[in-house]
Amino acid sequence: MTRRTAARRVPTSTGTSAAAIVVAAALALAGCGDSDSGSSEPELSVGSVYMPQPVSDSMAAGFLVVANAGGADDRLSSVTSDIAGEVTLHTTSGQSMTEVKNLDVPGHGKLVLESGGNHLMFEKLKRKPKEGDKVSLELHFTKSGPMKVEMPVKSPTYRPTATTKSSLQSSSTSHH
Repeated sequence: MTRRTAARRVPTSTGTSAAAIVVAAALALAGCGDSDSGSSEPELSVGSVYMPQPVSDSMAAGFLVVANAGGADDRLSSVTSDIAGEVTLHTTSGQSMTEVKNLDVPGHGKLVLESGGNHLMFEKLKRKPKEGDKVSLELHFTKSGPMKVEMPVKSPTYRPTATTKSSLQSSSTSHH
């Protein structure tokens, strides 16, 4: 009887191992599916937002960082603000500034708009913002819903520090 029981246990044990492998594989695939479905959408947040007080009565620049925790890419396609007739997206290469239709927000990456690089241009200002003011704007993306952002107006010579740039999570934004 002992041999028979041992003989029965071997197939059961092998069957259990095979079942355990199948279950483990299914869980692993389900885990992959969860991470894939979680990353199939962009997960955007905005920080390091500021506008240097404009020296011009008609134009101003704006800077911010859009972080994407999701795996899918997105694009910043337009920006609107009640302070400007239009807000345009620009890239800078060397000394030349070029208006572009959209800016990429890579999956698991960031779109950085900073002085000397990609940036926003507020054109046809309806009023000249002063240091301490907040400018309301709405960011529009090709995949994600619009985001309302409050952009503080800083001194004309303000430059963010490394600490300011890394404080992305502390900024407040709202999705609509």
